[in-house]
Amino acid sequence: MTRLSVNINKIATLRNARGGNIPDVVKAAISCEQYGAEGITVHPRPDERHIRYRDVRDLKKVVTTEFNIEGYPSKKFLELISEVKPHQVTLVPDPPNALTSNAGWNTVRHLDFLKEVIEGLKKQEIRTSIFMETDLEMIRKAAETGTDRIELYTEPYAAEYHLDREQAIAPFVTAAEVAHQEGLGINAGHDLDLDNLEFFARNIPHLLEVSIGHALISDALYYGLENTIQMYLRKLKKQ
Repeated sequence: MTRLSVNINKIATLRNARGGNIPDVVKAAISCEQYGAEGITVHPRPDERHIRYRDVRDLKKVVTTEFNIEGYPSKKFLELISEVKPHQVTLVPDPPNALTSNAGWNTVRHLDFLKEVIEGLKKQEIRTSIFMETDLEMIRKAAETGTDRIELYTEPYAAEYHLDREQAIAPFVTAAEVAHQEGLGINAGHDLDLDNLEFFARNIPHLLEVSIGHALISDALYYGLENTIQMYLRKLKKQ
């Protein structure tokens, strides 16, 4: 079954808006796991506007499922990864001032760079995933980087879902099939929610993991965190 990793960046955003330590990011991560989450995802950015580097170090001590850290592979980021040694690193091509991840890697242009980064991570026995769009040439090239997995950037699917869900998902099905043929594991994330998740998970072959943050934490305001995580897990179990 596809695993659910909960991205807790928005918990940190709320905390930082007021200062102090309410809500407590570490407590939230522990609760997410107790309520059924099968992984915790964070994306520390250079300005630390939500998750801070200190949070990452604190979370490493308590996460008992899978710890996935997303980020651009800058020197500072890679030093943090070497210190914390999470289960998985998801490499994203975001510039420092990006509001949120909004594009996948150009694996043709950045092939040598990604090879070097991923080789270093593999020496530390850290699983790697790289953020990708559905361009088949880019996915085939991704296999040459040495990455273990790709994470499909699903915002285009979410944007089209209510217009024509069959058309919206078609390129993702093909991309997943090609990735699997190239020996890549498949993750997915960005704008997946209670409306579009079930259809996505049911139709994408070989889907190992979804990472969901903004929608899930927003839903928790209405339904409660425990109930919301169970709602998302039920969507995945229906595939």
